[in-house]
Amino acid sequence: MGSLIVVGTGIKPIAQTSAEAVSYIESSDRVFFIVADALSHYWIEKLNPKAESLIEYYQPGKDRLTTYNEIVEHVLRAVREGFSVCFAVYGHPGVFAYPTHESVRQARAEGYHAEMLPSVSAEDCLFADLGVDPGDGCQSYEATDFLVRKRRIETRAALILWQIGLVAQPRHKNEFGLWNPAGLDILIETLLKHYDRHHEVTVYEAARYASCNPMIQRVELGRLGESKIGAISTLYVPPKKSAPIDKVMARRLGLI
Repeated sequence: MGSLIVVGTGIKPIAQTSAEAVSYIESSDRVFFIVADALSHYWIEKLNPKAESLIEYYQPGKDRLTTYNEIVEHVLRAVREGFSVCFAVYGHPGVFAYPTHESVRQARAEGYHAEMLPSVSAEDCLFADLGVDPGDGCQSYEATDFLVRKRRIETRAALILWQIGLVAQPRHKNEFGLWNPAGLDILIETLLKHYDRHHEVTVYEAARYASCNPMIQRVELGRLGESKIGAISTLYVPPKKSAPIDKVMARRLGLI
């Protein structure tokens, strides 16, 4: 009976890919993968010569949801044919990855064993590179979702916004730069309702190779539009100030 294991290669493939993920890539009957660079492509094919890239589904001007659903169907077709399938993707397979979640959901609904393994995400890299401890309070949203759902902002905690370079951009582009400048302008306008224009924020992209450094740009919020922003750029907004101590609660807890 077919089965599905979904794994991530981490942000720095090879260096951050777990031994468990490598084992499944090597041993599965069929391996499908989506990675962003030639080195990772070559490495996966070395691990399993039968591995097949699904990057061809991404085409300029093509609706991304259509692409995602086609990928899901491609993966599940092999599961239904009785193969043990490994689906490998860049980063963490459960973070901003509709095809992986949907593949697992559909496979389980059809009665197949399906499992997702954890991996290193861009958020993990951000915490390390920027020295951020999420235990101090952290809000994390995809940028378009943040805008259309009118999320409340707790300005006394950190705010992380993902994919600020492709706000409201439903179609794929073969570009490394900003996909939707108008969407970024709206995001900045929204944030300026809660933060001073001189509030320092950070545009962040994790390093993709062990020999490279992360991209870290610190800039005033009011000048964010002048920064170098790409489709995968993340925005880190530090808190305006720390939340005060509730002394009544602290006494109840025996802290005072």
